[in-house]
Amino acid sequence: MTDTPLALLRLYVIRHGETEWALTGQHTGRSDVPLTSHGQDEARALRPWLARISFDHVWVSPRQRARDTADLAGFGDVAQVEPDLAEWDYGDYEGRLSADIRRERPGWSMFEDGCPNGESPTELSGRADRLIERLSGLSGRVALFSHGEIGRALGVRWIGLPFITGEHLSFSTASLSILTFKPDDPDVRVIETWNAGPALSSGPT
Repeated sequence: MTDTPLALLRLYVIRHGETEWALTGQHTGRSDVPLTSHGQDEARALRPWLARISFDHVWVSPRQRARDTADLAGFGDVAQVEPDLAEWDYGDYEGRLSADIRRERPGWSMFEDGCPNGESPTELSGRADRLIERLSGLSGRVALFSHGEIGRALGVRWIGLPFITGEHLSFSTASLSILTFKPDDPDVRVIETWNAGPALSSGPT
């Protein structure tokens, strides 16, 4: 193994399976909304896909939907709870739809304006940066079972883009994204895979 970032670290960011609020588009931060039966099936479908990978570390959000996804995917016994993987704290907008919020606040953008009595974009971006800094001290393959917005934040901040860029990324339930380094220039961070699912890929490596 050569002493390069490529050889040392690969991050596998996995969003939890479907919940009722994910299905309806309601913002789900602190609320522990359980997986739907379809969401449970999505999580189980990850198991043979991820079993091909030998993970050196498995971290999971403290939220039940993420922990259940990790468990159904086969990692419940080894997953370490990581508070910084929790979803955006939506404050007063918890459980609400973006369309309803914009009727009260025309032009509102969560990635630009944040949520009253919740986390600001600066705070969530800072949390993503803090998490990336800690992850950069690890080696090997790291599975991160998490959520939609913090997953988007990790993606854009990994490659040094402004936090607001995250609103342009789709991140489906029970999907996987891989953050790593450019093969011919291992000092350059890249998004190798984004928003992939078992039906869309021959499998991550």
